[in-house]
Amino acid sequence: MTSSTALLTDRYELTMLAAALRDGTAARPSVFELFARRLPGGRRFGVVAGTGRLLSLLRDFRFGDDELRFLRDGDVVDAETLKYLEKYRFTGSIQGYREGELYFPGSPILTVEGSFADAVVLETLALSALNHDSAIATAASRMSIAAGERPLAEMGSRRAAEWSAVAAARAAHIAGFSATSNLEAGRQWGIPTMGTAAHSWTLLHDTEEDAFRAQIESLGTDTTLLVDTYDIRKGVETAIRVAGTGLGGVRLDSGDLPTVAAAVRTQLDQLGATDTKITVTSDLDEYAIAALAASPVDSYGVGTSVVTGSGYPTAGMVYKLVARRDSSGAWVGVAKASTDKGSKGGRKAAFRTLRDGVATAETIVISDGFEDLSTPAEHSDARPLQITLVDGGEIDRAYEGAEGTASAREHHMRVREEMPVRALALSKSDPAIRTVFLDAE
Repeated sequence: MTSSTALLTDRYELTMLAAALRDGTAARPSVFELFARRLPGGRRFGVVAGTGRLLSLLRDFRFGDDELRFLRDGDVVDAETLKYLEKYRFTGSIQGYREGELYFPGSPILTVEGSFADAVVLETLALSALNHDSAIATAASRMSIAAGERPLAEMGSRRAAEWSAVAAARAAHIAGFSATSNLEAGRQWGIPTMGTAAHSWTLLHDTEEDAFRAQIESLGTDTTLLVDTYDIRKGVETAIRVAGTGLGGVRLDSGDLPTVAAAVRTQLDQLGATDTKITVTSDLDEYAIAALAASPVDSYGVGTSVVTGSGYPTAGMVYKLVARRDSSGAWVGVAKASTDKGSKGGRKAAFRTLRDGVATAETIVISDGFEDLSTPAEHSDARPLQITLVDGGEIDRAYEGAEGTASAREHHMRVREEMPVRALALSKSDPAIRTVFLDAE
């Protein structure tokens, strides 16, 4: 195995490349755009996530001996294409929305500029990273909104594939989750990790009291004890008897959570453990979290729902050629014509129009090529949305790693405050703000 990401792609990317090398169009300057035609599930906004991961994946997008041997032995492409791939390095540029930014139908989330050969082979890689991570981040943001000031922990590793779980933890953190149970996500991305014990820990011991006492001896009284393995009321009583009224927290993973949480809070207070926190888990999603808003709950742990996008595991983004130079050297906008799968040709500049600090529209200015695009100065009531991520093949490291993840989280929490109140509702509806397309003058 190698660290190369070059084969994390669909075969037709390379067969198109081979054909382009053969007919002379491989070097034709082109502009590809990654966008979503609609928001899945009637959601009111989407959250951009996966950009930092994509940049790291792009850094390793190299065809080494192992990759070339596989392509040659499988007769995937011809000798000329193999020779081209041997030296392949992305030398184009990528502009896009900052990670953590909100997006809407038609938002030019990524704009990839370069030769056709340079850009076409990145389609699958870009879509894999952003479709998955943006779906997770969108669901996580909705959960964060529902939770209000109460912290959320991502606990879904056992409900996802190994590396998908790591990516999901990162996306959830960007969108408002404060911690993860996944240690690899903590190592790679600097996300705080959490976790104490499962039901198996209690079942291992002869009594619940033995389990609690051993956990406290190992982790201290600030730990969180899981009190619902047997009888919850007895579990709470035992927890406080063993740990004292300074116990950090108790966790509830079953039952009718609003009713159980209220009963446990009352019991803790009666026992003098007024500062002991209550964490609830048990198949939570944004709707269940919202239903607990009036309950005496201090924090939430979310698993299956967040790592699967709460019913919508992909963001439905696409990657389309939107502009190219023609045989005379002039820029022309190109688009797919389809009733349900159309696209808008031309390179785009995106702005979020604000009124009194509240977003009112996604304004997208379209130009066939590069000459007439709007500038921020021409939209004084709007915030420009695109930044340069890759310039002439050079990746901006500021958006990668733990630093990039933390920056994306900060950006998301800031821009979410721009949304009108209707964006915060969980019910299905139209996007919170409209998308307006304007032709460059």
